[in-house]
Amino acid sequence: MIIHNSHLSEFREPFGALEYGHAVTLSLGTAGIWQHAKVTLRVWQNSSGEALIPMQSNADGLAHTTTLDTGLYNLELLWYYFILEKDGQTIYYGNNQSKLGGIGAEYTSEPPSYQITIYQSKYTVPAWFKQGIIYQIFPDRFYRNPTDTAIEPRPNCLVHTDWSDTPLYVLDANSKEKIDLDYFGGTLKGIMKKLPYLQELCVSTIYLNPIFEASSNHRYNTADYLKIDSILGSNEDFEKLCARAAEYDIKIILDGVFSHTGSDSIYFNKDGNYPSLGAYQSTESPYYNWFDFKQHPDEYSCWWGVPTLPNTNEHNTDFQNFVINSPGSVLKYWLNLGASGWRLDVADELPLDFLRNFYQTLKNTKPDSLLIGEVWEDASNKISYGELRNYLDGQTMDSVMNYPLREIFIRFTTQNIPAQQAAQELLNIYENYPRDSFYSMMNLVGSHDRPRILSLLGQALRGSKQAKMLSGNELEVAIKRLQLLTLWQMTFPGVPCIYYGDEVGTQGGTDPYNRSCYPWGQENTELLNWFKKLTALRTNNTVLIDGAWQIVYAQDSVLAYTRTLGEQCMLVVLNVGTQSAQARIHIKTKQLTDMLDSTQHQVSDNQIYLHIEPLNGQLYKAL
Repeated sequence: MIIHNSHLSEFREPFGALEYGHAVTLSLGTAGIWQHAKVTLRVWQNSSGEALIPMQSNADGLAHTTTLDTGLYNLELLWYYFILEKDGQTIYYGNNQSKLGGIGAEYTSEPPSYQITIYQSKYTVPAWFKQGIIYQIFPDRFYRNPTDTAIEPRPNCLVHTDWSDTPLYVLDANSKEKIDLDYFGGTLKGIMKKLPYLQELCVSTIYLNPIFEASSNHRYNTADYLKIDSILGSNEDFEKLCARAAEYDIKIILDGVFSHTGSDSIYFNKDGNYPSLGAYQSTESPYYNWFDFKQHPDEYSCWWGVPTLPNTNEHNTDFQNFVINSPGSVLKYWLNLGASGWRLDVADELPLDFLRNFYQTLKNTKPDSLLIGEVWEDASNKISYGELRNYLDGQTMDSVMNYPLREIFIRFTTQNIPAQQAAQELLNIYENYPRDSFYSMMNLVGSHDRPRILSLLGQALRGSKQAKMLSGNELEVAIKRLQLLTLWQMTFPGVPCIYYGDEVGTQGGTDPYNRSCYPWGQENTELLNWFKKLTALRTNNTVLIDGAWQIVYAQDSVLAYTRTLGEQCMLVVLNVGTQSAQARIHIKTKQLTDMLDSTQHQVSDNQIYLHIEPLNGQLYKAL
């Protein structure tokens, strides 16, 4: 009787996010008892509140339409739903209860709203990033260069002599807490030596987990923002790495941890290991106002209650000058040494003024540089500390880590959701994100913060942090799922990110077991060759980078979509089920060529019946 589908142009034109100043036409279909009803569009913005807009009815009363000029609103999210009145009755039509957009629902009281993301793109995302592939490296665990000098032991640390050892926690002698103080000896020179390998994988961007001096192997407790940890190398080694990587057309992205420092640092110096006057030591310290002391020195704000991670005050002018503004700031120093951008740790815990200052200064310093944020939820409507934030407004960052997509990937591949739901959730991201953002997301599968993807796909976690090692049929199924997921990742809009070792079948549970060493000499070569084939296909086919994306089939265990660019078209078909499946797919072509095995299929009347084997994916080129 009543319908609005935000995914169809007859109800919302144009689709999705809108650049500031552009117009959108919204329509509501009405029939039956609601024909010729009075329809009001209710719009809302947090800063300006509510507006009620009468909608115009067509002659037969079956449709109501209005056009909104986003230039009359503020540069923030715009929310809307419909109010219908007739014969003394009032009913509401809004988003569906899952809040995924598309077809909505009727309500007797105020409904969930539809979202329109309004953005103003001041900067474009660098082409080198959008067109490439990311490789994430946990530096201590990637490659130990035999010619490097031995690691100088730190108090309580453990240095592994066997590269194949299992990572572990070390027990702190004083606090008895588990700490990350075991080292394997990976270095920047080691990464440099493996650049040819990364080139074979078509990698164009290396994202390094923290490399600055710190008292742990993960280095998220920064001790000195302007010095490479000596265990990894030197500042000069970093400069050489950037220069050498450039010869392979590879850029280097750094991990910036600015929401907190380490308590054992130049800035806080709780342990007295540095000659500086730290904030913990004195209220006269030049760093004192960087931190939030409730009662000096022992009561202070710290990250998630961890006393070794004192929170910084990112609003503080001195702190922002040190990190961002000054001629020798952290941001500028490393860009000048060759870095091409930053990934900001826990970006959703950093205030917007800090983020926007960082972003604008980054672009002013090196226009072709990149800023990625760690945001785990929908980055267009994230609620952080009670505040609704849109990180994709064109003023805050270029890209975010696409964890929502990762969750859809995994849940569908392991058959925890059917294709219909996966399609709805994918369309929701597509609708909420500006197009340039959608095509620039950091599409990760594995990461240092999650169990190894192969272990997850093999369901190897059985209530233990250290996943059991997969073997036999379980391993075979997990590898097939990973191959499927990789096909999806390499053909989906956005920038694929490979977590080191995933491409050769590394297994492991949660931290620290997900940070084991790359198994040089013990790689799963079949899986590695699959990755190389897919990364090459993506790199050499522009349609898989810039092509329009459209779902053409979503039923039970089968999901299919096309990528189209001019006359080029590719079709991706995924069957995540353990049984073979049939799918009838509409596609405007006469012939399909399988890009993975070169077989050809004829298309009749723009439709084809495909038989898809269990746990199998296909990539076709339309001819």
